[in-house]
Amino acid sequence: MGWLHAVAHGADAAAAFAKALPDRRTELLELCARRMTAKQTDYRYSQLEDARLARALTRILQAPGLKQEEATGWLTVVVAALDGIDPGPAPVWAFNTFATLQSLHLHLTRGLADEGIPPHADAVAIHACDLLRVPYRWLA
Repeated sequence: MGWLHAVAHGADAAAAFAKALPDRRTELLELCARRMTAKQTDYRYSQLEDARLARALTRILQAPGLKQEEATGWLTVVVAALDGIDPGPAPVWAFNTFATLQSLHLHLTRGLADEGIPPHADAVAIHACDLLRVPYRWLA
């Protein structure tokens, strides 16, 4: 089952690396964003990979001393990936991205049971919501 949970285990590893290597947390956020938006996939998240990736992102965002620009900067990777996406059925990678952004929004607004809400959760959640208006144009 290793290949099935590669995204989930990779997300767990990224969160662990962020604790061990706090100076690399912005790079780890960008790495998670690149994984979330990987276009060379035909695998649609079906084993809560989106939630595991969102939990990892939330844990990385918990890092003390993280500036707001660092907390939100990784989302430029997502913006670039979604730039020019055609209306209509979402490709698998875009579905995975939107599922992860939805899960991330939930994690940021509710917090993690053992760690609470990251310091810049509101700013990241606003950016995530802006990106979710691409498929969900009816959002306020």
